Amino acid sequence: MSTDLLSSELNPKQFRWISEQLYQICGIKLQPGKEILVRSRLSKRLRLLSLDGFEDYLSFLREDKSGKELAMMVDMLTTNKTSFFRESQHFDYLRQHLLPKLRASHQPIRLWSAGCSSGEEPYTLGIILREELSDGYDARILATDISSEMLSKARNAIYGEETLADLPPSLLRKYFSILSPNSSKTYRVNSDVRALVHLARLNLMEPWPMKGPFNAIFCRNVMIYFDKPTQERLVNRYAQLLAPGGLLFVGHSESLTSISHSLRYIQPAVYMK
Repeated sequence: MSTDLLSSELNPKQFRWISEQLYQICGIKLQPGKEILVRSRLSKRLRLLSLDGFEDYLSFLREDKSGKELAMMVDMLTTNKTSFFRESQHFDYLRQHLLPKLRASHQPIRLWSAGCSSGEEPYTLGIILREELSDGYDARILATDISSEMLSKARNAIYGEETLADLPPSLLRKYFSILSPNSSKTYRVNSDVRALVHLARLNLMEPWPMKGPFNAIFCRNVMIYFDKPTQERLVNRYAQLLAPGGLLFVGHSESLTSISHSLRYIQPAVYMK
């Protein structure tokens, strides 16, 4: 069966069922208009599994008692594009305001990248910590994501030039090793930065094993996929894990104005406990 035919076979009933599963598992609410994205991403699974259409795929999901294919479906639908130093104002604020205060009081530094995707955000944080702190300073970064595939990429820590476009050349030379020097170069994050980052799979809708407190939590461009009640629950759970004076960073397209929470607005997309 052709790829075009496969990609056109997702009907409204099938889209609703997939949307309901995604919402129940991880709180993500697929909005109308996302049908093309769902068709495009899941058609790859249909081809790999040699299935004739989405009805067969849904039957396969229902019959798979191991839950592995459902987890794979979530992986396919929750992958987000990201880059190093994305929304750089957040990293500037961290470097200019939070880190000097913690450094002056010799406090351990604990950061959490919630929804770390393929690792660009936590490794950006790692570079900043290496730049701003002395060797041996007690600093750690927790990086979590629901997608096992993205976490695997993060563990490999290998990136192409396009992902590193916003990285100053001096930092690229200092914290990355070139792997392929050809026209399409790839680089790996150096071990001194990787050592700061602990990667783990976490569904934000499930119980969290970590107790905190965190000095800063980055949950950027994640909550746009949640409805308001889910956003409110999530933000208040973050608030509980923040240290006094700790910061929550959300995406610039996200706002907490329409939900109830205890955090104080500092500047666009930055909130303090």
